[in-house]
Amino acid sequence: MAFVILKPKRDPSLLRRHPWVFSGAMAKIRGKPDPGETVDVVSPRGTWLGRGAYSPRSQIRVRIWTFNEDEAVDEAFFRNRLERALASRRDLVRRQHLTGYRVVNAESDGLPGVIVDRYDDYLVCQFLAVGAETWKDLIVAQLKALIPVEGIFERSDSPVRDKEGLARRTGILAGKEPPETIAFQEGTHRFWVDVRQGHKTGFYLDQRENRLELYGLADGAEVLNCFSFSGGFSVAALKAGARHVTNVDMSAAALELSRRNLTLNDLDPGRVEHVEADVFKKLRYYRDAARRFDLIVLDPPKFADSRAQLSRASRGYKDINLLAIKLLRAGGYLFTFSCSGLMEPELFQKIVADAALDAGRDTQIVKRLNQAADHPTALNFPEGHYLKGLLCRVG
Repeated sequence: MAFVILKPKRDPSLLRRHPWVFSGAMAKIRGKPDPGETVDVVSPRGTWLGRGAYSPRSQIRVRIWTFNEDEAVDEAFFRNRLERALASRRDLVRRQHLTGYRVVNAESDGLPGVIVDRYDDYLVCQFLAVGAETWKDLIVAQLKALIPVEGIFERSDSPVRDKEGLARRTGILAGKEPPETIAFQEGTHRFWVDVRQGHKTGFYLDQRENRLELYGLADGAEVLNCFSFSGGFSVAALKAGARHVTNVDMSAAALELSRRNLTLNDLDPGRVEHVEADVFKKLRYYRDAARRFDLIVLDPPKFADSRAQLSRASRGYKDINLLAIKLLRAGGYLFTFSCSGLMEPELFQKIVADAALDAGRDTQIVKRLNQAADHPTALNFPEGHYLKGLLCRVG
């Protein structure tokens, strides 16, 4: 087996079990490992630190599979990791009556670069790193053996694969082709998901618990759902008793799926307006028209894919939050989110605070919001906490 030797004083993160080795931390490589090949990582003194997948094209040169020197990376390893992930979610799935949930959450489940979501009788997978790609066939075979579903579909079409030197791929991996849309259960909510064209693997499963926060706040409210996608927050708002909901999204296909989700949940379409528009422009239009709302949801797509984009992303977050805060009636609620992993929670809070200050509105944080429990964050991998949100009340 090839092995990677670290530079002096570059081993503390691995001693804390952080699963990434960056190119700048490496002193040399012994052997000629192929992309995705398993390598050992050792300190300058030769102390064994971890075993992971080698990625020559990525800045993250090694993603650690195991910190146990006696553990081989083989069929038994992946079966154990998958069984552990399934067991950790079993009670959650039962208690919350879920047929749509995350099965594997990459590094936080000990499987770097592997995402698996379940939508009723189908699994949707993303293999986002060269190590995950190398073991893909075995992982799919293990999933097929462990989870009785009709089909396993791949959505490895993320730009992250470009950095790993991997082509983007989608398509069937095992079993039947999924239908055009799949219906799944989320407690008392039901949703259609398009696993071929929808965002991520098709749906924002990570917002499940935040949707439930609308109960008790949306009753009788006029709600504005920005970047509404297929209307997850809107279904929750209407079930919670909202008087009227306005969905704003640039995608006609997403808005059509939102309409179908109303029907699926036996909700009155007359209480919902669907607006195909740029959210930034529409918020300005509502401001100029003196439109007001009782509750606004801001759930934008990722604004920053790199640190170089963080400044521009910050301006974007401030812009939409400033406009939203101005549009809220006194005592109204703002659900505001960032799914940009590079956006630290403290910076996001400062951006929202600056927006409230510029809007001239006294604003309180009622609750901090996070990704759902089936999207856990390993303590040794804080980067896994990507979704951060604030529930604010505007005075």
